[in-house]
Amino acid sequence: MKVTLLVVGKTTDSHIDALIQEYQKRLTHYLPFALQVIPELKNTKALSPEQQKQAEGDLILKAVTANTDLILLDEHGKEFRSIEFADYLQKRMSSGRDVVFVVGGPYGFADTVYQRANGKISLSKMTFSHQMVRLFFVEQIYRAMTILRGEPYHHE
Repeated sequence: MKVTLLVVGKTTDSHIDALIQEYQKRLTHYLPFALQVIPELKNTKALSPEQQKQAEGDLILKAVTANTDLILLDEHGKEFRSIEFADYLQKRMSSGRDVVFVVGGPYGFADTVYQRANGKISLSKMTFSHQMVRLFFVEQIYRAMTILRGEPYHHE
């Protein structure tokens, strides 16, 4: 079972990227984890938001297999406390299927991606930059793993 965070576009802030890499390194002690980047689309000014969502959606769907659980990070998704997310992740992992969490582009997801999705998660009712979402979510996966192992990283 592998966990992947699939994102559209590179992180341009070197400080955020360094923190993401630190949590990725920490995660290797717990599970196979990858951060997969779908390149940003070219000439997006010539595309409507709907066309951009569809083009990104096509790339997202090409990056997953039929045996993958696809979970969208979406503002309309379910919100979890960290301990609840740890339980959620544990249930997903015990299924034996690979899990891909996706951060979409600036306009969200195409209908085809919503139709393929196995679930939606919201990190907050607030809006965060796509770069910050990557950092927050990788940290939450790490936190979930420490919770599941009973390690002292999380305090409640």
